[in-house]
Amino acid sequence: MAEIIAMPKLGFDMAEGTLVRWVIAEGGEVTRGAVLAEIETDKATVEVESTAAGILYRRLVEEGTSVPIGTAIAVIAAPGEKVKDLPESGEKPAKTEKPHAEAPEKKSSPAKAGKPAVEPKVEPVEPAKTPAKLVAAAAPVDEMLRVSPLARRMALDNQINLQQVEGTGPDGRITKKDVENALQSGLKTAAAAAAPLTATSPAGSALMQITTVSWTPGVPVPADEHKPIEKLRAIIGKRMVESKQQVPHFYITSAYNVAPLLELRKQVNLQLPEDAKLSVNDFIIKAAALTLRLFPNINASLTEKEIIHHGHVNIGVAVALDSGLMTVVCQDADQKPLRLIGQEVREMAARARSGKVRPDDIEGSTFSISNLGMFDVEHFVAIINPPEAAILAIGSAQSVPVVVDGEVKVGMQMKATLSADHRVTDGAEAAKFMQTLADFIENPLRLLL
Repeated sequence: MAEIIAMPKLGFDMAEGTLVRWVIAEGGEVTRGAVLAEIETDKATVEVESTAAGILYRRLVEEGTSVPIGTAIAVIAAPGEKVKDLPESGEKPAKTEKPHAEAPEKKSSPAKAGKPAVEPKVEPVEPAKTPAKLVAAAAPVDEMLRVSPLARRMALDNQINLQQVEGTGPDGRITKKDVENALQSGLKTAAAAAAPLTATSPAGSALMQITTVSWTPGVPVPADEHKPIEKLRAIIGKRMVESKQQVPHFYITSAYNVAPLLELRKQVNLQLPEDAKLSVNDFIIKAAALTLRLFPNINASLTEKEIIHHGHVNIGVAVALDSGLMTVVCQDADQKPLRLIGQEVREMAARARSGKVRPDDIEGSTFSISNLGMFDVEHFVAIINPPEAAILAIGSAQSVPVVVDGEVKVGMQMKATLSADHRVTDGAEAAKFMQTLADFIENPLRLLL
């Protein structure tokens, strides 16, 4: 029986997606779970997996096309199966209907008059197009470029000058395929390969740029650089403005003694291989998840008509990308051991940074954590990610003077701030949440039980 693959909904606010690239050609064999295509959403470029096995009978959407969620993008059929009533390109299929199919014929038969027979179409994988053309060297360096997030990252990783790549996507948009073609053509200018990091260089971290750049008096100041707003940055801006304008935030800050946690982490990591060592954030995720189980008003979402107390505790973890923040989701974190939490978060963060997140990586969070402790940030507040009711901001673990039994000693403290929606919870409940969180963080053996 033929199956229709539709544009998936990969976020509560997602309305459409752009089909960036087909991975399997028409007529190609498809297994259940195989990656069919790459879809670009407001948040990331996501690999779409097949829910059926068979042959990719028809691709209904061209690469570079944006279509609404639920739109049919492909039909998968059994080998030799003939499919009737194919959805038109861009058509939303009825939820309960599937394409009609006929049993494979033993012998080929001519088409009926005026109605050609539908045969499975088998096409070889398209060879790479002619290497991307170079734009004239005289093109202004501040020209507004349309570039997909994945293509931009690939260009940065391979030191490709996007000014020299001609986009083949809609309105001249530079896609992943354009960058791949540029790589195949050997496009990597000597200037890009040899140029040192400067204040406007796309490569290297901000810290490296600050510490390595020196400026000679009299050297002309660089011209202003105009960059188009990438999709991820645009959607972050839109949602954060809406959150601050429409959600009545309030904040609770607590300081926790993390010396026992740091010592336990050290002892545990001595028993683990290098690629499986636990981070402080893994402990915090587990502690927050166990605390949320006791506070349903904070593990909640708000809609126009109701407050939803979630049965699952799914922790969203903010991951920093060049184009902004992305939240990956550790599902049922209250039920998982620390080692599994650490493994899953590392793998999802790696996929996010490489532009290969899966739909499950970014969906279903009920509470979020934003940790800037690795940047030596003492304290900050985070903006709630609607429709969630709260978010936890984590600062650095720092050596500070503390009073113990009337004596001043050196202690290790970490500050955390809960931002909460006053329509869902209140100050007293949020304060109790932070007190309970302290019990788990300051007695970390409870996180291993």
